[in-house]
Amino acid sequence: MEWWQAFILGIVQGLTEFLPVSSSGHLMIFKEIVGADAEGFLDFTVTVHFATVLATLVVFWSAIWKLLKGFFKFRYNDETDYICKILVSCIPVALVGFLFKDFVDGLFGESLSLVALGLIITASLLLISDNIGKRVKLVYSEKKYRNGISFWQALVVGVAQAFAVCPGISRSGSTIATGLISGVERGAMAQFSFLMVLIPIIGEQGLDLLKMATGAESFGAGVGPLALVLGFVAAFLSGLFACKVMISIVRKAKLTWFALYCLLVAIALFIFA
Repeated sequence: MEWWQAFILGIVQGLTEFLPVSSSGHLMIFKEIVGADAEGFLDFTVTVHFATVLATLVVFWSAIWKLLKGFFKFRYNDETDYICKILVSCIPVALVGFLFKDFVDGLFGESLSLVALGLIITASLLLISDNIGKRVKLVYSEKKYRNGISFWQALVVGVAQAFAVCPGISRSGSTIATGLISGVERGAMAQFSFLMVLIPIIGEQGLDLLKMATGAESFGAGVGPLALVLGFVAAFLSGLFACKVMISIVRKAKLTWFALYCLLVAIALFIFA
């Protein structure tokens, strides 16, 4: 992979990770556009995802620090409750990672038609959340859950995150839409959606680094250190911008516009890919 290809792909990852349009799907699309080599692409994807995780840590640092301070008081307070719900949300994606890792890895070598199908699924979820999310919220308006989300809602959102390992299905889009559909308030869902991804991505990156350190696996083969560094920096900086923008969008704007974008991209892929 050339350095300029890595830089462009890093920007794409950073801008699309927090927008409900599928960063993995867009990485596959732009990989074809810029003509990047497929060798080592999955390692590159993990690296730029880790960069956007760091961007999340920066944007939500005050909230994360408050959660950690409360958690290490070792009593069941609001912070402990929130962290427990994040852990519950990670169960589905952890099961997928342990049981179906090879299958998921193979999806990134499939055609762009799979990405198009994933984008259609994302668009459908976004449209449903905008159209029935308010009505569902009214049903649950009398139920006040601690931290604005219940354990069952956290698990449902976690299932959505597990399905989002497929290219084209947006992680932020599917989790936010599923949360809104299940009755979670927009502001609470925006923060929870971005924080719940920290553990799976950091865990995946840690396992890859462990395999590399033990010599069990060569990380970044076919990409090169310069490409990995440039991709990481580009994803981190663009991710900082996109994360702040997405928080505002989720709280105020309609997700229908992103649904229409996903549908248009999917149609273009079916026609031209």
